[in-house]
Amino acid sequence: MASRTPPVSPSPVPPSPVPPSPDHFLTGQILIAMPSMADERFTQTVIYLCAHTAEGAMGLVLNRPVVRPTFDELLEQLKVDPVPAVRQIRLCAGGPVENGRGFVLHTADWTGDGSLRVDESVALTASLDVLKVIAEGAGPRECLLALGYAGWGPGQLDREIQDNAWLSVPADEALVFGGDHGTHWRRAFAKLNVDPLLLSAAAGHA
Repeated sequence: MASRTPPVSPSPVPPSPVPPSPDHFLTGQILIAMPSMADERFTQTVIYLCAHTAEGAMGLVLNRPVVRPTFDELLEQLKVDPVPAVRQIRLCAGGPVENGRGFVLHTADWTGDGSLRVDESVALTASLDVLKVIAEGAGPRECLLALGYAGWGPGQLDREIQDNAWLSVPADEALVFGGDHGTHWRRAFAKLNVDPLLLSAAAGHA
């Protein structure tokens, strides 16, 4: 391939997604970067949290589109038939950690042996099986392929939320699987009836 994109190796990484409970209350929710976000890698990002436990958190950035490789180029790289694919899905840069790994976030109407249920409606699959069925025109109703992920150590995300770096909102299909990346961040804030441009950077103020 002409692209210098590192080889993608679909495989799961810890922490594993777990069903929502009081011990991991943000699993399956959306994180929205506050206007005061100091880390440029996460400026105006919208992140789906696949796991949030005492051991840490793992999520996928939804609004950083990937232009290259294309889905067909990725399938060719992974030696997945057919190429070109019968069905196309969008690719996004899921985060700065291990961006040579691919993760398919999808509706839970389809699951495979390597699928991990995030909640009743969403699952995460990091095996080639899901790419094969999507390429053939089948598979889950809604899906996206993220290269890399965002990760936090024990208690790190909780501290960042307390420091006013993030807000959280319930996830819905339009936010998780919808396109229009240019408005994604503001649409996420709209679920809270908040205009992010009017938010104060003062901690604790929304």
